[in-house]
Amino acid sequence: MIDYDKVLSDKIKSIKPSGIRKFFDIAGTMEGVISLGVGEPDFSTPWVIRKAAINVLERKHIVYGPNKGLAPLRNAVSERIMKKHGVKYDPEKEIIVTVGGSEAIDLAIRGLVDPGDEVLVVEPCFVCYAPLVELSGGVAVSVPTKLENNFKLTVDDIKDKITDRTKLLILPFPNNPTGAVMTREDLEPIAELLRDTNIMVLSDEIYSELTYGIKHFSIIELEGMRERTIYVNGFSKAYAMTGWRLGYVSAPEPIITQIAKIHQYGIMCSPYISQNAAVEALTNCDAEIAKMVDEYNVRRKFLVSEFNRLGLTCFDPEGAFYVFPCISSTGLTSEEFCERLLFEEKVATVPGSAFGASGEGHIRISYAYSLKHLMEAMKRIEKFLGKLEDEKK
Repeated sequence: MIDYDKVLSDKIKSIKPSGIRKFFDIAGTMEGVISLGVGEPDFSTPWVIRKAAINVLERKHIVYGPNKGLAPLRNAVSERIMKKHGVKYDPEKEIIVTVGGSEAIDLAIRGLVDPGDEVLVVEPCFVCYAPLVELSGGVAVSVPTKLENNFKLTVDDIKDKITDRTKLLILPFPNNPTGAVMTREDLEPIAELLRDTNIMVLSDEIYSELTYGIKHFSIIELEGMRERTIYVNGFSKAYAMTGWRLGYVSAPEPIITQIAKIHQYGIMCSPYISQNAAVEALTNCDAEIAKMVDEYNVRRKFLVSEFNRLGLTCFDPEGAFYVFPCISSTGLTSEEFCERLLFEEKVATVPGSAFGASGEGHIRISYAYSLKHLMEAMKRIEKFLGKLEDEKK
């Protein structure tokens, strides 16, 4: 009989499964669970996008596309970035359409990182960065952010982490899970620190359209940063297109030329139907985004208010669609809190520790769910907290 432990890669065996999916999968086996764990918009994909996809299907000519993506979509991406940030990317030489923002992140990391290279991973953060660095043979260096700094990255956070092996800084803002946003004033000192180095920036801006009372600012807008930044974005969050699996990466030509080979051999091309529909998303859906942001904002305010009322200090997020309340006062670890909440009150959330060690003492709750679901979930959470108080007596 074959010994799978011997044939499987030691590197892949050493990587832990996603902490987000763990509780989502458990919740899927239970009846009556309110799941607030996955960042998936509850809105339908806007009709104009779906209609564009239907039109492609009706033509009955669905084919492979160019490796880098359909020209009309790359043109639309270039125009969108120019409109939002005043920065020009050549659609032919500096943009690749990817299978979700996740592939774009993977391309960026694999295209830059050699064994032994160090990558600064700002935490708490989405779960994929450190594992992808490790799969490339790199070393993920955790850079914790702090609640007292509104979970923003500061120069002091990173300057002592930089070594002669540092290759890349990952900037995940607006942030998942905290909802923190970096302004021009926040980013300028970071840019100043990096300008005289060979350190690149991977700026993951998948939540850039989802901000509340503040305009998103990208580090590519600062002098000298376009040339040292790999800009990642996509359609899943802002356009409610998670299942369409479409994103993009924009970067200087020498980088795109190389990472295009990874995309070419590993993926070949992104879905033809999704690409055609995404052109419509970029050109005609600003009003739809605004409606979704307004609704998210109502939910955001409700959850922040409720958690603070219940005595669980909750950072007021300025972007994305998550709250990250502190549960350390309960005496439970974030893993224990989420597990007990799921099994005792049937509310699925994600432990903060899933997003890095600095996330311990918090839980993540997505408000990409209806206000009705959120209100019921908060009733159950309040009941659960009452049980915990009774246990202390």
